[in-house]
Amino acid sequence: MLAMPSGTPACPDTDRQRRLAAQLADMIPGAATVRVSLNDPKEAWPHPHAIVKDEPLELGPTTARVAARWILRAWPEADWTRPHTFDVAAATLTRSDLVAAGQGC
Repeated sequence: MLAMPSGTPACPDTDRQRRLAAQLADMIPGAATVRVSLNDPKEAWPHPHAIVKDEPLELGPTTARVAARWILRAWPEADWTRPHTFDVAAATLTRSDLVAAGQGC
């Protein structure tokens, strides 16, 4: 992210996250939530992986990996040892175990 001469970020993170949500909505029509992790069940080593949680949409391997990478890069400070759920409409990320327990941010 580039900063302006005043030191203020040129693009706040919330704008970046909203743009990401718009891109994912175009890339995966009908998806409301996307679960992201570094554990692709088809791989022996950690790989970015994404699945749509709310709709029976099957993502191709390239789409799943690209969506996961975009989300991982938008939240580098998140604890990626655990899966997270990205809410496309709200452009928010919550740890998946907190979503399941109803304790979302």
